[in-house]
Amino acid sequence: MPKAELEADERDKVDEIINRYEGGRESLVPILQGITNEFNWLPQDMLMRVSEVKQIPIEHILRIATFYKAFSLKPRGEHIVTVCMGTACHVKGAPRILERFERDLKIKTGETTSDMKFTLEAVRCIGCCGLSPVITIGEDLYGKLSPAKAAKILDKYRE
Repeated sequence: MPKAELEADERDKVDEIINRYEGGRESLVPILQGITNEFNWLPQDMLMRVSEVKQIPIEHILRIATFYKAFSLKPRGEHIVTVCMGTACHVKGAPRILERFERDLKIKTGETTSDMKFTLEAVRCIGCCGLSPVITIGEDLYGKLSPAKAAKILDKYRE
């Protein structure tokens, strides 16, 4: 793999995140979480920087980055929209909400809008079955939704 080619400000930010944690491999997950929190995904050049500084083989970093669902190697939108597809949500209309979001955002599940505003994901279970069907937008949770109600909520994030 080629050496990391980061802009100076990105390199400084990644170094700041790396330097928060002592040690080698045991510090990897918190470092990747920090990069994800800052950039919303894990760019390869940043992973290369982690490899250089922490002396962790890039192959190991990629194994960890692809193992956990919380990490993404693809750019993600400013707002991560998740639709719960667990049994309770599925029975109460989650597939219709997902279809509505795909139509309104003009993307398929797993994709990001061209303006990098939204990434749409389907998840197995959020754990709020009593509120089904449930969606999250970032850290915000919404339940007992219809496709129309969900679309109105999504519109608030477009502003």
